[in-house]
Amino acid sequence: MSVLSWNCRGVGLPWNIQFLTDMVRQEKLIFIFLCEILNRRDKLEWVLNKLGGMKVYLWLILKERVGGGGVGDALAKLRGFSQNHIDMEVNVKGMTNWSLTWMYGEPNWSQRKKTWDLLRYLTRDSNLSWCVIGDMNNIVSQQDKRGVAQYLRWLIDGFNDTLVDTGLIDMEIVDHQYTWERGRGTMEWMEVRLDRALLSTTWMANFLEAKLYNLEGTSSDHSPVFLIPQKFE
Repeated sequence: MSVLSWNCRGVGLPWNIQFLTDMVRQEKLIFIFLCEILNRRDKLEWVLNKLGGMKVYLWLILKERVGGGGVGDALAKLRGFSQNHIDMEVNVKGMTNWSLTWMYGEPNWSQRKKTWDLLRYLTRDSNLSWCVIGDMNNIVSQQDKRGVAQYLRWLIDGFNDTLVDTGLIDMEIVDHQYTWERGRGTMEWMEVRLDRALLSTTWMANFLEAKLYNLEGTSSDHSPVFLIPQKFE
């Protein structure tokens, strides 16, 4: 069982569809969360039908709605959603249930507090062990950014205060740390770790061998992040 989160910048592109289908077949991918789709509704329905037929949970964040579905309630139950999050309860045989939340942080700096407040609300709403994954649109330190200009200090402080309030811990990424890049080969180049997983201490205790990978080399300016909670059977 594994989870993929991707700000894909156009899911209907043939190579993106091929990437996702290969991940499902080869990596036992179960949960797929996508945002910044940039496709017509008819194309999105085709994507949902194609990947939905592969027994995965696929959820898309659109500007006007949240769309998606999955293989039924046997493994996961939808608890709530908005234009910036999807919250599910996961039930794995032989284990206690846990909460999986996908998050798309507000891209507008002036609205970022809405994301922080949403995380605070969700932590009060559940007593389950908790994993949050997604494009947070935020960093936890200046070391999460390379290139021109420093990140705004108040955004770093606000995000870190949220992590303290929620008890969530930032998970390390295996190999390359930066998940978003702009301006390669120019004086405006930068790369930033915007996509991440945040874990409660109880979730970490339940999944001691969990790994988070940065899957580089896709067509988007964001890399997909790929979470494996436990070893494959």
